[in-house]
Amino acid sequence: MDVANESTVSDFVLLGLSKSWKLQTFFFVVFLLFYVATMVGNSLIVITVIADSHLHSPMYFLLTNLSFIDMSLASFATPKMITDYLSGHKTISFDGCITQIFFLHHFTGTEIILLMAMSFDRYIAICKPLHYASIISPQMCVALVVASWVVGVMHSLSQVIFALTLPFCGPNQVDSFFCDLPVVFQLACVNTYVLGLFMISTSGIIALSCFILLFSSYVIVLVTIRNHSSKGTSKVLSTCTAHFIVVFMFFGPCVFIYMWPLSSFLIDKFLSVFYTIFTPILNPVIYTLRNQEVKTAMRKLKNKLLNSYKATPLHYF
Repeated sequence: MDVANESTVSDFVLLGLSKSWKLQTFFFVVFLLFYVATMVGNSLIVITVIADSHLHSPMYFLLTNLSFIDMSLASFATPKMITDYLSGHKTISFDGCITQIFFLHHFTGTEIILLMAMSFDRYIAICKPLHYASIISPQMCVALVVASWVVGVMHSLSQVIFALTLPFCGPNQVDSFFCDLPVVFQLACVNTYVLGLFMISTSGIIALSCFILLFSSYVIVLVTIRNHSSKGTSKVLSTCTAHFIVVFMFFGPCVFIYMWPLSSFLIDKFLSVFYTIFTPILNPVIYTLRNQEVKTAMRKLKNKLLNSYKATPLHYF
């Protein structure tokens, strides 16, 4: 008999983060505020970059795409969790669970490649400034973004195909607030040790390798900045520091969860919240608060909108 046909579970129960009503209320308020802030903050970055011609550069083009991915990553599970706290309905269909796994790995895989593209952009800008315009061309930027989305789809498809082959014949309680392979595969009626090795090889090692590569590139960039001190050093250092903070916050939880898929569920829950809810809002905060160009562009956009509003004649009926 085909293994996929042995699945008898039609839905899963999402246990969430806590059974305490007080904690659930607290999580509802906090996550709602973070989600709204994530959508507003990242949308503001996208609008600002599009509206200001001074920000039409490769770095800000990649940043705009990062903001779009962050909004997508924050939206694949958080809205359902927020509504579940209100309705008390914490089940998800088998198809819905597989869909969450697909979009989670799609957006995280895409963000990993995009962060590598942003690192490549900074490396060329600092280490090979004379060749920057010829290497990081508009065509190259589009190619990097398209490649990130293609790799994200390919990675997520591999995870979904793997999940669809698992036989689920009994337990259906997912000890998290969304579906992901490290928690879902432990409900399968097969040896979880072998599945854990698959997780480590397909997600853990890839995430760790990408993090090491990114870390090495930023070390080279920082050494180059130190050896070539100039007037713009502080600005470049600030930009690279912001990039590295984002990389560390995103990769840290991913590497831990997928390198040790059989680790403590309590730790996994905390890390899952961190990279799906907190990191997407921290990205716009880090990039805007540490970037004078973005802050200046936002002030110009605000003044332009206010002046446009004041110049609009009022009609009284």
